Amino acid sequence: MNTRHRSGPKNFQMDEILKQLPVFEEKLRAIKETIISNILLIGETPAPTFEEAQRAEIFLERLSDAQTDICTTDDYNNPIGIIKGTGGGHQPPIFVVAHLDTFVTGETDHNYIIRKNSITGPGVLDNSASVGVLASMPFICQTLDLSFKSDIVLAGVTQSIGKGNLQGIRHLLKTWEGPIRGAVMLEGEKLGRLNYYSEGIIRCEIDCKIPATGNWEQRYKPNAILILNEVINEILAMNLPQRPRSRVIIGKIEGGFKHGEIAYDGRIGMEIQSDSDAMVKQMFTEIKDIVDGTSHEHNVALQLNIISTLNACTLKYRHPLVKSAVAIMKRLGITPVSESSESELSIFLANQIPALTLGLSDGKNIHLGHASMKIEPIFTGITQILGVMRAIDNGVCDEQ
Repeated sequence: MNTRHRSGPKNFQMDEILKQLPVFEEKLRAIKETIISNILLIGETPAPTFEEAQRAEIFLERLSDAQTDICTTDDYNNPIGIIKGTGGGHQPPIFVVAHLDTFVTGETDHNYIIRKNSITGPGVLDNSASVGVLASMPFICQTLDLSFKSDIVLAGVTQSIGKGNLQGIRHLLKTWEGPIRGAVMLEGEKLGRLNYYSEGIIRCEIDCKIPATGNWEQRYKPNAILILNEVINEILAMNLPQRPRSRVIIGKIEGGFKHGEIAYDGRIGMEIQSDSDAMVKQMFTEIKDIVDGTSHEHNVALQLNIISTLNACTLKYRHPLVKSAVAIMKRLGITPVSESSESELSIFLANQIPALTLGLSDGKNIHLGHASMKIEPIFTGITQILGVMRAIDNGVCDEQ
C-alpha cells in the first residue's frame, strides 16, 4: 500500500490498550460456556462450500439472541451483524471476518466431543471455532463493557475454500458502500499466527481421462496414473528462481478404481505460488506446455483447469497495524509467526484495506475428522483480537 501513516503505535493510546489486555483475558474466562456453546452450535452444523445456508442461519440467530444492533444478509447469502459505534458514523467501519465453509462433506458425522481442555470434531480448527467466536463477539463486548467509535461489522463469509474462490468476500467488498477502516480475519489455528501478506497463486487441477475403448490393445492401454506421474516429474524438473520466491505444491492425487486394473482416469491438484504475479503466470504457461505436450505424446485427454487465482499483495512489517499487533501479541506472551495467507486477507489487501489474519488457539489434525482444539488458549486468542480491534479504532490504519 502506497499510503502514508502516522509513525507508530504509541501515538494511538497503545499503552492503555496493552495495560487492559490481561483484565480482558481474565474476564473472558467467566463466559467460557457461552463461547463453547456457540462453537458447538456452529461446528455441528455441516457447511461444505456452496452449502453454508444452515450455518449462516444459526450464526444470525446467535447474533440476534445477543441483541446485535443490525442482523442481515447480503444478496450473496453472507450473514452480517453490525455493532453500532459511538462515533455517529464519522469513522468508517471495522470488519471482523471468518469464513463459514469447511472442507468437511455433509455426510461426515459432525458430533463434537468436549473434554476438560479440548474440543474435538471435524472442521473445528478450519474454521468452525472462529465462526463461533465471531457469533459470540456482541456478548463478549457487552461482558467487557467494551465499545468502539467505529461500527463493528461481523461478517461470516460464504464460498471461501477451494472452488469457492473467496467469492463471498469478493462480493461483499465489491458491493459495500463507503470506505472500510481496517479488518481482522479469524482462523482457528494457530495462536501466534500473524498474516499480513499474500503470495500470488493459481490453484489448478490436471485431469487425465483414458477412453474405455480405443485403438490400443488392452495390455498397451495407457495408465492415467502413470501419465500423471510423468507430468509430475516434469513439473518437479522446472527451473524455479529463488527470487522472486516461487514454488509448485502438488497437494492432491487420485485415480483408478481397482488394484489390478489399469486406471482410466486420474487427477492431481496443485498450487503455483510466487511473490510475483508475473512469475505465477510464467510458471502456469510452462505447466500448460507440459500438459499439452504429454497429452499429444501419449494420445490421451489431459486437461489443465484453473480453480482459483489470487494476486500478490502485502502490508509492510513496519505498517502501524502490524506493529500494533506484534506489541499486543508480545504483551500476551504470544510469539508472532508470519507467513503468506491465501485467504480473505488477500481480498482486503487487494482493495487497499489494511488487514491481518490472526489465529485463535492451538490444536492438531487440522484437516482430519478428529481435529482437536485446545480450549484454554482461546481466551488469549480472543483478547488479541479485541486488542487489534481497539488499535484500529484508535487510528492505526488511518491515513495521515
